[in-house]
Amino acid sequence: MNLPLVVLCLTLGAYASGSDWCYTGCDHTPSHWKDIAGSFCGSSRQSPINIHTLHVEKDANLKNFSFKNFSSPHVFKTIQNNGHTVKCTIENVEVGGGGLPATYTTLQLHFHWGDTEHHPGSEHLIDGHRYAMEMHIVSLKKGQTADQAVADSEGIAVLGFFINATEDGVKSEPWGNLTSYLNVSGTEMNMTDGISINDLIGSVNLTKFYRYMGSLTTPNCNEAVVWTVFHEPINVHKDLVQQFASKTGLKNVYRPEQKLSGRRVYASPATPLPPSPSWCYDDHCGFGPSQWHLLPQSKCAGKHQSPINIEEKNTEVDDRLGPFTFVKFDDKHAIKYMINTGHTVKCVLKEDLLELSSGGLDHTYSVLQLHLHWGSDSRGSTGSEHTVESIRYPMEMHIVSKRKDLTLDKALLTHNGLAVLGFLIAGKTSHKFHKSVAAASHGTSGSSTSDAWKKLSNYLSSIKNTSSQVTITEEISIDDLLGNVDRTSYYRYNGSLTTPSCNQAVVWTVFKEPIEIDQDLIMKFPISAGYHDVFRPTQPLNGRKIYTTSGASTLELSVFMLVLGFFFAFA
Repeated sequence: MNLPLVVLCLTLGAYASGSDWCYTGCDHTPSHWKDIAGSFCGSSRQSPINIHTLHVEKDANLKNFSFKNFSSPHVFKTIQNNGHTVKCTIENVEVGGGGLPATYTTLQLHFHWGDTEHHPGSEHLIDGHRYAMEMHIVSLKKGQTADQAVADSEGIAVLGFFINATEDGVKSEPWGNLTSYLNVSGTEMNMTDGISINDLIGSVNLTKFYRYMGSLTTPNCNEAVVWTVFHEPINVHKDLVQQFASKTGLKNVYRPEQKLSGRRVYASPATPLPPSPSWCYDDHCGFGPSQWHLLPQSKCAGKHQSPINIEEKNTEVDDRLGPFTFVKFDDKHAIKYMINTGHTVKCVLKEDLLELSSGGLDHTYSVLQLHLHWGSDSRGSTGSEHTVESIRYPMEMHIVSKRKDLTLDKALLTHNGLAVLGFLIAGKTSHKFHKSVAAASHGTSGSSTSDAWKKLSNYLSSIKNTSSQVTITEEISIDDLLGNVDRTSYYRYNGSLTTPSCNQAVVWTVFKEPIEIDQDLIMKFPISAGYHDVFRPTQPLNGRKIYTTSGASTLELSVFMLVLGFFFAFA
């Protein structure tokens, strides 16, 4: 073995020899690996994990791998029982593609197993199932030294293959040749049989795999591994599998499952995944709001959830909450299309066109979409998500933006990654007295706003089916939809998305003055979409601060107008 490989093996712990730790029978068993000097074994990006397929997300970037010399029968050099595993050194092999961030040079492969056929020993689990064995093919980022690789969060790529112990079929000749080298000696032996890596992998479909960021599974547990775990197992006859424990004298050489600690697990497009459970706003689907916290990747049980009830007595004036800067909100072609999601009606905006900044925000945000929440198709129903002084408005519009400097995935994991503008929507009536009060308070009859909402609502008839969408060709700007609403008077608090997965990543702005549109237009949304009461109940404040711009006159007038509107709606 050349010097760089010796250095690597010493650095990668059980991917080489060592006597200061063990799986059983010494002071430093897995639960004490964190106490070893220089160890990362108690950190939060550890491996192996249990892969819950219900929680896995598809990633279109996880395309096919490219393997150099996987079919060559001359790449295996030595094999050794090092006291922790059986390790084979490899030369002239490379791995790339598969969504890996670089090309990696393969240096060795090794195995993890249990003790008998009734006590399996794979390190990773799939939905709680542990296979008989697991094979790890270990590669180093091409051009890096061992020290550089373990210090790089993506410095090592490990391909993990489950091994299934079978009773059917003939015993594989390549696996028979491999197990013929197994012994209790620590002597490193040259491998003379012409075995290739593909011979061991067999018929496993290499387009089906899982991906996550993790660690070495032995001390020092460096968090430097891009993990690939293949979905399909290698089938090996149980008699050959049992030889790993019986011939080496090593048993249960696998690390217990580690916590995921908020990490995401992805799957290649070809990997079969169970259907995602559906959620809804009532109990007809099994995952109503009270069960949202049970959904995969859910944050819905967090302490900073939205929506909330806003009470003036609980607000605090913040002089930093000045006017916003709205870029391209006047663009009459900003809305690309409208879609019926099955939970709401959403308008998707042109990418990188509209921007939002100032208004006490610390970043510039790109506006992505707007959507609505409403009640039933009964006149006078209410369906806003936020309530003000415990009063619920007929409807609410959310304009959703993400931080311009972050991807959407990163924004969802950042406390201020998203900014949502919440506009309460009140229904107009035709009563002359109410109409005159509205005109006096806003200085306009709101005819241009009504025209914009009429244009928008006319598209509803084209998206009555879930997932149907329609291109917006009418000239409708966001400014047209907002009308003359006072955008300098608002509330601010930190919260979450109001639908699963309820990520606590939102800087919320709820404007005090509602948009007023005709009651008949409001009713068109539940009637056309076919579903009602699409709003999440208010969530506990849990000690959070609600900040406000100075002055409460707008709020008082808005509440008065809302109550007045209800009165005349039933008069």
